[in-house]
Amino acid sequence: MATTGRLNESILLDTLMNYLVSMARTVESAMNRALDAIVSLDNPRSAALPGEVFLLEPRINEMEIVIDEHAIRLLRQGSFPEDELRLIVAALKLNNDLERIGDLAVNLAERVVSLREMPGAQMPEELAPMASAVRAMVSQSLGALIFRNVEMATTVLESDDVVDQYRDRIFEAQLRRMTKEPDAVSPGLQFVLATRHLERIADHATNIAEDIIFWVRGLDVRHGRLGGLRPEQAVPITTAEANITQNSQASHPNVTPAGNTDIVIFT
Repeated sequence: MATTGRLNESILLDTLMNYLVSMARTVESAMNRALDAIVSLDNPRSAALPGEVFLLEPRINEMEIVIDEHAIRLLRQGSFPEDELRLIVAALKLNNDLERIGDLAVNLAERVVSLREMPGAQMPEELAPMASAVRAMVSQSLGALIFRNVEMATTVLESDDVVDQYRDRIFEAQLRRMTKEPDAVSPGLQFVLATRHLERIADHATNIAEDIIFWVRGLDVRHGRLGGLRPEQAVPITTAEANITQNSQASHPNVTPAGNTDIVIFT
């Protein structure tokens, strides 16, 4: 009987992980569309991207609720070893950060809609590399989630300062331009808001990386406590995992593709 109970708990944990990765990929899809839209304002073919981001938001919100309910049921039903308990706790936190990235993708798409209505809006030259840096951080954090890889997560933590530097430089450049050119004020404010959204996405990617390190290694590296992670505690990245850091949408046989997860409520 005890064996059957453990088997059921294992299945429920696998389901939780499946839900998490499926939500992560849906969120990444929304974020990628928003990033593509903001860096290609002048491209008519990207005009539909904001609408696609808006359509993904209800799905992300629904997945957030399902994951929370599933994790809470697990906490109520089982007596788990420490590593599995850390997974459930981390899942609740990961779920929140993923949902917030989805919200920020919507905010970014709204900036795109506004900017497309402003003739002559000139994209800051450093916005595209900032978007690329944010895209890489999210991709690496989701790769760390899929492969439970601490080294990938550590790479994300080390990248956050780069995004902050882009944000500061873009803000300063837009401020100078708005001071000299009154017509640049409206688009300039939209670009400043866009960089803020990008910076917040990077912050949530950092949170995800921290939670993965907590889950896998039981270490709390929040608030700059990365020094507590010794080199020997990191797991080397394999060739397959290295590819995931560039594109977390790569196929993974044990994970349900985004958008195809059946919503199952366990009682």
